[in-house]
Amino acid sequence: MRNTFLIFIFASIIVAGAIISCTNSSSADLPDKAAVDTTKRIARGEYLVNVAGCDDCHSPKRMGAHGPEIIPELRFSGYPSARPIQRPDGNVIKQGWALMGPDLTSAAGPWGVSFTANISSDQTGIGAWKEEQFITALRKGKYKGLESSRDLLPPMPWYYYKNMTDEDLKSVFAFLKSTRPVKNIVPAPMQIAEIK
Repeated sequence: MRNTFLIFIFASIIVAGAIISCTNSSSADLPDKAAVDTTKRIARGEYLVNVAGCDDCHSPKRMGAHGPEIIPELRFSGYPSARPIQRPDGNVIKQGWALMGPDLTSAAGPWGVSFTANISSDQTGIGAWKEEQFITALRKGKYKGLESSRDLLPPMPWYYYKNMTDEDLKSVFAFLKSTRPVKNIVPAPMQIAEIK
């Protein structure tokens, strides 16, 4: 009887150990929750950037077989600083028209000429921005997300993006901060008369 009792105890210990080892993984086996959350946030941000059409204006393009195509190595870098600035036809603008540059990275209208911002992760883009700045830029339409700065100029549709949830804006920011950095200092806005 004593042997049966010892065998029962020994078997119980083995079964309990097996159950514990199956249900308790070491922390090394489990993915880091913060890393999983960040990965999900970046994926959500990528989705939102694609459906919101951020590439349409913030990514330089070249003409391809099917029309304008994003230049991958310049994605999200805004108006290329090395590109000569073309003077738009002021007479057309006086008639009430707004004009877009050929790759949509510049626009002209009654406000003057504006150039799309570098939103890549480079320091010349949003690389040094804090999340709060990004939210301020899209919620309040403020340049560089600074409360005391000028308003964002057309055609930036921040007044639509301001309706995104905090979580959506944080996701977009996380995705943009994960992108390839592209060094590009975008020209400051100007009046048509300033362009030679």
